Amino acid sequence: MKSSSLFTIIFAAVSGLSGLSTVAGHNVKLGAQGRECFFEDLRKGDSMTVTYQVGDSDSQVSSGSLGIDFWVNDPRNTVLRAEKDQHHGEYTFTALNDGRYTYCFSNEASGYASKEVGFNVHGVVYVDASEVPPDPLEVEIKSLSVLVEQVQDELEYIRIRERVHRNTAESTNSRVKWWSLFQIGVVAGSGIFQVYYLKRFFEIKSVV
Repeated sequence: MKSSSLFTIIFAAVSGLSGLSTVAGHNVKLGAQGRECFFEDLRKGDSMTVTYQVGDSDSQVSSGSLGIDFWVNDPRNTVLRAEKDQHHGEYTFTALNDGRYTYCFSNEASGYASKEVGFNVHGVVYVDASEVPPDPLEVEIKSLSVLVEQVQDELEYIRIRERVHRNTAESTNSRVKWWSLFQIGVVAGSGIFQVYYLKRFFEIKSVV
């Protein structure tokens, strides 16, 4: 299992808010029977969201075979969420305890196909609003930040889906091309055989 911290949520007092929002986007390639795990160190009250979308690194892989397994464990190694054979997903949780929260992507169910996972990690650090005075400007900034995160997620989803559909179209075109060449070969071979057979059929044999 590979463990790697993707981003560090920086604690800061935000006026009039209950949290500081952060986001990080990443891509990871899962080989056949591969698994990648990552972790974040959270404090009680922190919130984290993981969104992911699966693409194919091989254009010959069917878009119907892009499912992976995904799960999240808390610091006590208790499974908070487990998903099987999913193309995409989203999971949000709030830390109930301080510690390291691990999330994993697994392609272990596939014995031959490599897959690429694009995922975003959103973190909201808990800040007690009573500790800081309210500031309308900070409220608007947070609202805009949330909207930007949603747009980023949607663009990432569209980008990966476009690549999946393009690879599927290219694979289909390639198969049609080779099938057409095979048909041409069969027709050409049949024509040559017929000419040869007719020539032999009408050939005049002389007996000496």
